Amino acid sequence: MATRVAINGFGTIGKRVADAVAAMPDMRVVGITKTRPTAEAWLAASRHFPLYGVAPEHVSALTDAGLQVEGTLSDLLQQADVVVDCSPGKKGAANVAAYEAAKVKAIFQGGEKHAVAGFSFNALVNYKQALGRSKARVVSCNTTGLIRTLFPLHKTFGIDHVHAVIVRRGADPSDSESGPINAIEPVLQLPSHHGPDVATVLEGLSIATMAVAVPTTLMHVHAIQVDLTRPPKGLDAVLDAWQHTPRVMLVRGDRGVVSTAQVMEQARDLGRQRSDLQEIALWEDGIALDGHKLYYYQAIHQESNVVPENIDCIRALHGKVKDQTESMRLTDKVLGLSTSTYP
Repeated sequence: MATRVAINGFGTIGKRVADAVAAMPDMRVVGITKTRPTAEAWLAASRHFPLYGVAPEHVSALTDAGLQVEGTLSDLLQQADVVVDCSPGKKGAANVAAYEAAKVKAIFQGGEKHAVAGFSFNALVNYKQALGRSKARVVSCNTTGLIRTLFPLHKTFGIDHVHAVIVRRGADPSDSESGPINAIEPVLQLPSHHGPDVATVLEGLSIATMAVAVPTTLMHVHAIQVDLTRPPKGLDAVLDAWQHTPRVMLVRGDRGVVSTAQVMEQARDLGRQRSDLQEIALWEDGIALDGHKLYYYQAIHQESNVVPENIDCIRALHGKVKDQTESMRLTDKVLGLSTSTYP
Protein backbone atom coordinates (compact mmCIF):
# COMPACT_ATOMS: atom_id res chain seq x y z
CA MET A 1 0.00 0.00 0.00
CA ALA A 2 1.37 3.40 -1.00
CA THR A 3 2.50 5.81 1.70
CA ARG A 4 -0.06 8.60 2.00
CA VAL A 5 1.71 11.96 2.00
CA ALA A 6 0.31 15.39 2.85
CA ILE A 7 2.19 18.54 1.84
CA ASN A 8 1.57 21.47 4.20
CA GLY A 9 2.61 24.43 2.08
CA PHE A 10 2.83 24.48 -1.70
CA GLY A 11 5.51 27.01 -2.55
CA THR A 12 9.05 26.69 -3.90
CA ILE A 13 9.86 23.47 -2.06
CA GLY A 14 6.35 22.15 -1.46
CA LYS A 15 5.35 21.99 -5.11
CA ARG A 16 8.58 20.18 -5.99
CA VAL A 17 8.15 17.67 -3.19
CA ALA A 18 4.54 17.09 -4.24
CA ASP A 19 5.52 16.37 -7.85
CA ALA A 20 8.30 14.04 -6.67
CA VAL A 21 5.94 12.17 -4.33
CA ALA A 22 3.38 11.82 -7.11
CA ALA A 23 6.05 10.26 -9.35
CA MET A 24 7.11 7.64 -6.80
CA PRO A 25 5.57 4.16 -7.22
CA ASP A 26 5.28 3.68 -3.46
CA MET A 27 3.74 7.04 -2.50
CA ARG A 28 0.76 9.23 -3.28
CA VAL A 29 -0.21 12.82 -2.53
CA VAL A 30 -3.39 12.90 -0.44
CA GLY A 31 -3.53 16.69 -0.38
CA ILE A 32 -1.72 20.00 -0.21
CA THR A 33 -2.48 23.18 1.72
CA LYS A 34 -2.60 26.83 0.75
CA THR A 35 -3.65 29.98 2.59
CA ARG A 36 -4.37 32.12 -0.47
CA PRO A 37 -5.49 31.59 -4.08
CA THR A 38 -1.99 32.12 -5.50
CA ALA A 39 -0.68 30.80 -8.80
CA GLU A 40 0.55 27.72 -6.91
CA ALA A 41 -2.98 27.01 -5.67
CA TRP A 42 -4.18 26.92 -9.26
CA LEU A 43 -1.18 24.79 -10.20
CA ALA A 44 -2.16 22.26 -7.53
CA ALA A 45 -5.67 22.16 -8.95
CA SER A 46 -4.28 21.52 -12.44
CA ARG A 47 -2.16 18.68 -11.01
CA HIS A 48 -5.34 17.23 -9.42
CA PHE A 49 -3.84 17.42 -5.94
CA PRO A 50 -6.66 17.69 -3.37
CA LEU A 51 -6.57 21.25 -2.01
CA TYR A 52 -7.03 22.16 1.65
CA GLY A 53 -6.93 25.45 3.51
CA VAL A 54 -4.73 25.62 6.57
CA ALA A 55 -7.56 27.17 8.64
CA PRO A 56 -11.28 27.85 8.01
CA GLU A 57 -10.61 31.43 6.87
CA HIS A 58 -8.23 30.11 4.23
CA VAL A 59 -10.88 27.70 2.98
CA SER A 60 -13.19 30.69 2.45
CA ALA A 61 -10.53 32.65 0.56
CA LEU A 62 -9.79 29.72 -1.72
CA THR A 63 -13.41 28.83 -2.43
CA ASP A 64 -14.30 32.48 -3.06
CA ALA A 65 -11.68 32.44 -5.82
CA GLY A 66 -13.38 29.47 -7.45
CA LEU A 67 -11.12 26.70 -6.24
CA GLN A 68 -12.46 23.38 -4.99
CA VAL A 69 -11.40 22.88 -1.37
CA GLU A 70 -11.68 19.64 0.56
CA GLY A 71 -11.37 21.01 4.09
CA THR A 72 -8.76 22.28 6.54
CA LEU A 73 -5.31 21.05 7.54
CA SER A 74 -6.82 19.05 10.39
CA ASP A 75 -9.02 17.22 7.87
CA LEU A 76 -6.02 16.54 5.63
CA LEU A 77 -3.95 15.09 8.46
CA GLN A 78 -6.60 12.41 9.00
CA GLN A 79 -5.82 11.12 5.49
CA ALA A 80 -2.01 11.00 5.83
CA ASP A 81 0.72 8.68 7.07
CA VAL A 82 3.39 11.40 6.74
CA VAL A 83 3.11 15.18 6.44
CA VAL A 84 5.90 17.18 4.82
CA ASP A 85 5.86 20.67 6.33
CA CYS A 86 6.88 23.15 3.64
CA SER A 87 5.39 26.19 5.30
CA PRO A 88 7.46 29.40 5.30
CA GLY A 89 10.65 29.36 7.35
CA LYS A 90 10.29 29.39 11.14
CA LYS A 91 6.53 28.75 10.94
CA GLY A 92 6.68 24.98 10.94
CA ALA A 93 7.35 24.76 14.67
CA ALA A 94 3.84 26.05 15.33
CA ASN A 95 2.43 22.98 13.55
CA VAL A 96 4.11 20.37 15.75
CA ALA A 97 1.19 20.12 18.17
CA ALA A 98 -1.29 19.56 15.34
CA TYR A 99 0.82 16.79 13.85
CA GLU A 100 1.26 15.09 17.20
CA ALA A 101 -2.46 15.31 17.95
CA ALA A 102 -3.24 13.70 14.59
CA LYS A 103 -0.58 11.00 15.23
CA VAL A 104 0.98 11.66 11.84
CA LYS A 105 4.72 11.51 11.20
CA ALA A 106 6.19 14.88 10.23
CA ILE A 107 9.09 16.16 8.14
CA PHE A 108 10.28 19.76 8.49
CA GLN A 109 12.57 21.83 6.28
CA GLY A 110 15.88 23.53 6.96
CA GLY A 111 14.27 26.89 7.72
CA GLU A 112 13.32 25.41 11.08
CA LYS A 113 15.67 24.89 14.02
CA HIS A 114 17.12 21.45 14.72
CA ALA A 115 15.06 21.38 17.93
CA VAL A 116 11.77 21.25 16.00
CA ALA A 117 12.32 17.51 15.52
CA GLY A 118 15.46 16.80 17.53
CA PHE A 119 16.84 14.95 14.51
CA SER A 120 18.28 16.39 11.28
CA PHE A 121 18.35 14.17 8.19
CA ASN A 122 20.57 13.46 5.23
CA ALA A 123 19.90 10.26 3.31
CA LEU A 124 23.57 9.43 2.74
CA VAL A 125 24.58 9.89 6.38
CA ASN A 126 21.81 8.83 8.75
CA TYR A 127 18.96 7.12 6.91
CA LYS A 128 18.99 4.14 9.28
CA GLN A 129 18.83 6.37 12.35
CA ALA A 130 15.66 7.95 10.93
CA LEU A 131 13.78 4.66 10.57
CA GLY A 132 10.45 4.80 12.37
CA ARG A 133 10.96 8.23 13.94
CA SER A 134 7.92 10.42 14.43
CA LYS A 135 9.68 13.63 13.31
CA ALA A 136 12.71 14.66 11.30
CA ARG A 137 14.13 17.81 9.76
CA VAL A 138 15.63 17.81 6.27
CA VAL A 139 18.48 20.29 6.49
CA SER A 140 18.67 23.37 4.24
CA CYS A 141 19.93 23.51 0.67
CA ASN A 142 23.35 24.85 1.68
CA THR A 143 23.73 22.36 4.51
CA THR A 144 22.67 19.50 2.23
CA GLY A 145 25.24 20.61 -0.33
CA LEU A 146 28.05 20.76 2.20
CA ILE A 147 27.18 17.35 3.65
CA ARG A 148 27.02 15.62 0.27
CA THR A 149 30.61 16.49 -0.63
CA LEU A 150 32.14 16.50 2.87
CA PHE A 151 30.78 13.12 3.97
CA PRO A 152 32.76 11.06 1.42
CA LEU A 153 35.91 13.00 2.34
CA HIS A 154 35.26 12.40 6.03
CA LYS A 155 34.67 8.69 5.42
CA THR A 156 37.69 8.21 3.12
CA PHE A 157 40.38 10.51 4.51
CA GLY A 158 39.07 11.92 7.79
CA ILE A 159 38.54 15.63 8.39
CA ASP A 160 40.27 17.78 10.99
CA HIS A 161 38.55 21.06 10.09
CA VAL A 162 36.46 22.71 7.38
CA HIS A 163 36.23 26.36 6.46
CA ALA A 164 33.62 27.32 3.88
CA VAL A 165 32.52 30.64 2.37
CA ILE A 166 28.95 30.54 1.08
CA VAL A 167 28.01 32.95 -1.70
CA ARG A 168 24.23 33.01 -1.48
CA ARG A 169 21.78 33.96 -4.16
CA GLY A 170 19.80 37.06 -3.22
CA ALA A 171 16.38 35.57 -4.04
CA ASP A 172 14.74 32.72 -5.89
CA PRO A 173 13.88 33.41 -9.55
CA SER A 174 10.17 33.75 -8.79
CA ASP A 175 10.68 36.21 -5.91
CA SER A 176 10.40 39.83 -7.04
CA GLU A 177 10.29 41.28 -3.52
CA SER A 178 13.69 40.23 -2.14
CA GLY A 179 17.24 41.43 -2.64
CA PRO A 180 19.92 42.62 -2.58
CA ILE A 181 19.43 44.26 -6.00
CA ASN A 182 22.75 46.11 -6.34
CA ALA A 183 24.83 45.12 -3.33
CA ILE A 184 26.86 42.37 -1.71
CA GLU A 185 25.52 41.75 1.77
CA PRO A 186 27.73 39.94 4.31
CA VAL A 187 26.21 37.81 7.05
CA LEU A 188 27.70 39.58 10.05
CA GLN A 189 26.92 36.88 12.57
CA LEU A 190 30.08 34.75 12.59
CA PRO A 191 30.33 31.91 12.08
CA SER A 192 27.19 31.73 9.93
CA HIS A 193 24.53 29.19 10.92
CA HIS A 194 25.51 26.75 8.16
CA GLY A 195 28.45 25.19 10.01
CA PRO A 196 26.55 24.34 13.19
CA ASP A 197 23.75 23.03 10.98
CA VAL A 198 26.13 20.65 9.20
CA ALA A 199 27.24 19.39 12.62
CA THR A 200 23.66 18.35 13.48
CA VAL A 201 24.12 15.60 10.86
CA LEU A 202 27.89 15.07 10.73
CA GLU A 203 28.18 15.04 14.49
CA GLY A 204 31.49 16.20 15.90
CA LEU A 205 32.71 17.75 12.64
CA SER A 206 34.84 20.86 13.15
CA ILE A 207 33.50 23.40 10.66
CA ALA A 208 33.29 27.18 10.41
CA THR A 209 31.33 29.05 7.75
CA MET A 210 30.92 32.60 6.47
CA ALA A 211 28.30 33.82 4.02
CA VAL A 212 27.50 36.72 1.72
CA ALA A 213 24.34 37.37 -0.32
CA VAL A 214 24.76 38.60 -3.89
CA PRO A 215 22.34 39.90 -6.56
CA THR A 216 21.69 36.69 -8.48
CA THR A 217 18.83 34.19 -8.45
CA LEU A 218 20.32 31.07 -10.02
CA MET A 219 22.34 29.20 -7.39
CA HIS A 220 24.56 29.36 -4.33
CA VAL A 221 28.33 28.83 -4.68
CA HIS A 222 30.59 27.41 -1.95
CA ALA A 223 34.36 27.96 -1.70
CA ILE A 224 35.59 25.23 0.63
CA GLN A 225 38.87 24.48 2.38
CA VAL A 226 39.19 21.11 4.11
CA ASP A 227 42.04 20.06 6.39
CA LEU A 228 42.16 16.29 5.89
CA THR A 229 43.43 13.89 8.54
CA ARG A 230 45.16 11.62 6.03
CA PRO A 231 46.58 13.26 2.86
CA PRO A 232 45.16 11.71 -0.33
CA LYS A 233 47.53 10.15 -2.86
CA GLY A 234 46.79 12.86 -5.41
CA LEU A 235 43.64 14.47 -6.76
CA ASP A 236 42.53 11.26 -8.47
CA ALA A 237 41.86 9.73 -5.05
CA VAL A 238 39.69 12.73 -4.11
CA LEU A 239 37.81 12.62 -7.40
CA ASP A 240 37.24 8.89 -6.97
CA ALA A 241 35.54 9.53 -3.62
CA TRP A 242 33.16 12.04 -5.20
CA GLN A 243 32.56 10.00 -8.34
CA HIS A 244 31.27 7.22 -6.14
CA THR A 245 28.94 9.52 -4.20
CA PRO A 246 25.26 9.80 -5.17
CA ARG A 247 23.82 13.21 -6.01
CA VAL A 248 27.16 14.82 -6.84
CA MET A 249 27.76 15.92 -10.45
CA LEU A 250 31.25 16.83 -11.61
CA VAL A 251 31.40 19.70 -14.13
CA ARG A 252 34.35 21.30 -15.90
CA GLY A 253 35.18 24.90 -16.64
CA ASP A 254 37.44 23.91 -19.54
CA ARG A 255 34.38 22.39 -21.20
CA GLY A 256 32.41 25.61 -21.01
CA VAL A 257 30.81 25.35 -17.57
CA VAL A 258 32.44 28.41 -16.07
CA SER A 259 29.57 29.82 -13.98
CA THR A 260 26.22 29.01 -12.42
CA ALA A 261 24.59 30.15 -15.66
CA GLN A 262 26.15 27.24 -17.54
CA VAL A 263 25.42 24.82 -14.69
CA MET A 264 21.72 25.66 -14.90
CA GLU A 265 21.85 25.46 -18.69
CA GLN A 266 23.03 21.87 -18.26
CA ALA A 267 19.93 21.16 -16.19
CA ARG A 268 17.81 22.58 -19.01
CA ASP A 269 19.68 20.49 -21.57
CA LEU A 270 19.12 17.39 -19.45
CA GLY A 271 15.39 18.04 -19.72
CA ARG A 272 14.84 18.22 -15.98
CA GLN A 273 11.41 19.28 -14.71
CA ARG A 274 11.48 23.04 -14.04
CA SER A 275 15.15 22.90 -15.14
CA ASP A 276 16.03 21.75 -11.63
CA LEU A 277 19.46 20.37 -10.75
CA GLN A 278 19.05 18.24 -7.65
CA GLU A 279 22.67 17.10 -7.64
CA ILE A 280 25.52 19.22 -6.27
CA ALA A 281 27.61 20.63 -9.14
CA LEU A 282 31.31 20.39 -8.27
CA TRP A 283 34.02 21.85 -10.52
CA GLU A 284 36.44 19.02 -11.35
CA ASP A 285 39.06 21.45 -12.65
CA GLY A 286 38.58 23.82 -9.69
CA ILE A 287 40.18 21.52 -7.12
CA ALA A 288 43.59 21.97 -5.50
CA LEU A 289 45.45 19.74 -3.06
CA ASP A 290 48.33 20.98 -0.90
CA GLY A 291 49.38 18.18 1.43
CA HIS A 292 46.56 17.84 3.94
CA LYS A 293 44.66 20.86 2.58
CA LEU A 294 41.99 20.45 -0.09
CA TYR A 295 40.33 23.37 -1.85
CA TYR A 296 37.26 23.18 -4.11
CA TYR A 297 34.18 24.99 -5.43
CA GLN A 298 30.62 23.71 -5.72
CA ALA A 299 27.23 25.10 -6.75
CA ILE A 300 23.86 24.46 -5.12
CA HIS A 301 20.48 24.73 -6.81
CA GLN A 302 18.63 26.07 -3.80
CA GLU A 303 15.14 25.38 -5.13
CA SER A 304 15.54 21.65 -5.64
CA ASN A 305 18.51 19.87 -4.06
CA VAL A 306 16.60 18.94 -0.88
CA VAL A 307 13.79 17.23 -2.80
CA PRO A 308 15.44 13.77 -2.99
CA GLU A 309 16.22 13.99 0.73
CA ASN A 310 12.54 14.63 1.50
CA ILE A 311 11.53 11.57 -0.51
CA ASP A 312 14.03 9.33 1.30
CA CYS A 313 13.00 10.82 4.63
CA ILE A 314 9.36 9.92 3.95
CA ARG A 315 10.40 6.30 3.40
CA ALA A 316 12.59 6.26 6.50
CA LEU A 317 9.94 7.68 8.81
CA HIS A 318 7.21 5.43 7.47
CA GLY A 319 9.63 2.54 7.89
CA LYS A 320 8.56 0.49 4.88
CA VAL A 321 11.98 0.67 3.18
CA LYS A 322 14.67 -0.29 5.69
CA ASP A 323 17.61 -0.12 3.32
CA GLN A 324 19.22 3.26 2.59
CA THR A 325 20.60 2.19 -0.79
CA GLU A 326 17.27 0.79 -1.94
CA SER A 327 15.50 4.06 -1.16
CA MET A 328 18.15 6.31 -2.71
CA ARG A 329 18.38 4.21 -5.88
CA LEU A 330 14.62 4.31 -6.36
CA THR A 331 14.41 8.04 -5.69
CA ASP A 332 17.20 8.87 -8.10
CA LYS A 333 15.92 6.55 -10.81
CA VAL A 334 12.43 8.04 -10.73
CA LEU A 335 13.72 11.62 -10.62
CA GLY A 336 16.20 10.95 -13.43
CA LEU A 337 19.29 11.91 -11.44
CA SER A 338 22.79 11.04 -12.58
CA THR A 339 23.83 7.54 -11.51
CA SER A 340 26.78 6.62 -9.34
CA THR A 341 27.91 3.88 -6.98
CA TYR A 342 25.85 3.75 -3.80
CA PRO A 343 27.14 3.01 -0.32
